[in-house]
Amino acid sequence: MKHLNLRMYAMVIALVCVWVIFTWLTGGTFLSTRNLSNLSRQAAVTAILAVGMVLVIVSANIDLSVGYGAGLLGAIAAILHVWWGQPIVVTLLAVICIGMLIGLIQGYLVAYQRIPAFIVTLGGFLAYRGLMLAFTKGETILLPDNWLKAVGNAYLPATMGWGIMLVGLGVSGYALYQQNRQRAPHASILAARLPAVLKIGVTWCCIVAFIAVMNSHKGIPLPVCILFALAFVFHFIANHTRFGRYVYAVGGNAEAAYLSGVNVRGITLRVFATMGALMAIAGVVLTARVGSASPEAGRLLELDAIAACVIGGASLMGGRGSILGAVLGAFVMESLNNGMSMANMDASWQDIIKGVVLVAAVGFDMASRRR
Repeated sequence: MKHLNLRMYAMVIALVCVWVIFTWLTGGTFLSTRNLSNLSRQAAVTAILAVGMVLVIVSANIDLSVGYGAGLLGAIAAILHVWWGQPIVVTLLAVICIGMLIGLIQGYLVAYQRIPAFIVTLGGFLAYRGLMLAFTKGETILLPDNWLKAVGNAYLPATMGWGIMLVGLGVSGYALYQQNRQRAPHASILAARLPAVLKIGVTWCCIVAFIAVMNSHKGIPLPVCILFALAFVFHFIANHTRFGRYVYAVGGNAEAAYLSGVNVRGITLRVFATMGALMAIAGVVLTARVGSASPEAGRLLELDAIAACVIGGASLMGGRGSILGAVLGAFVMESLNNGMSMANMDASWQDIIKGVVLVAAVGFDMASRRR
C-alpha cells in the first residue's frame, strides 16, 4: 500500500510537470479553461477503458481488443439508432449486453479453454476491426443532434456542478478519515492526524479547483460524470467486496487462491465480462463525442488504456493496481496527447515519446519489485 501511495504522489507530480511544460510550449493556451474541458472529455474514454483494464491486468491477464472493440460497439450503437431507428435506451442496453457477451466469450476461452489471453484478445483485435468494416460498409455514420450525441458532448449546469462538488467533498473526506482510523487508530496527532488533515485538505482543493475550472467554461462534461461514477463504483468493488479481493488474490497467486477455495475460472470470466461492459460504455461515449462512427474508430485506444494502468501502478505480472491510479494514468496519457498536438509536434515524435513513457513506467515497476 505504501508503494501505491508513493506511485500516486509521483504521478501527480508527473502530471503537474507535463502541464507546466506544455503550458510553456503553447504560450499558456494549454491551461485555458476551454482546453482543460476538452482534455477531460478526451481522457474520459481512455479512463473508462482503463477502469476495466486494470481489473484484467490485476488478474494477471491482458486485453488487446478493447480499442477496436469500443469502436465496433460504438458503430453498432450508431447503426441501431440511426439506420434501424431504435430508441436511445434500447440502443444503450443492447450495446452493453453485446459488450458483456463479447467479454464472456473471451473470458470463457481464457478461463475454461486455457488459451492465453494475449492470443484470444489479439484475435479479437483483428476480428472486431473486420466486423466494424463490414457493419459500416466502410462508411462514416453521422449521429443526429439528439440525446445519443449528447452523451459525449453535453455539459451539466453550474448549479449541478457545485452540488457534485459538495458530494465529492463529503465522500472523499469521510473515506480518507476512515482510512486513517483503520491504519493508525492509536497514533499520536503529530504522527497520523496532521498528515491525514493535510491529505484531506489537498484532495478538497483539487476537487474545488476542478469544479471551478469546468464551471468557468460550460460546466462538467457528461462523459467526465460517467467516468467518475464508474470509477467510484469500481473503486468500491475492488477494495470493499469479495469479488475485488478475489481478483487481487487470483492475480497474485492463482494456485494459492484455488487452494483457498476461490473459483479462479469464474473470477476470470467475470473480469472479462466486466471489461466488455465498460468497453461498450466507452464505445458509446467515443462515438457520441466524435459525433460519428468511422471504420477506424478506437484505433490504438488499447495501448493508451494499458499504458494508463501501468503508469497508474498496475503490475503486468498481476496482483497489483488501483482504479484511481488507472484514471490518473489516463489523464497523464491524454495530457501528453493533447499537449503534443497543441504544440504541433510531429506525429512520429508523439509515438516515440509515448513509447518511451510506457517503457519507463514498466521499468520503474520492475525496479520497485526488485527493491
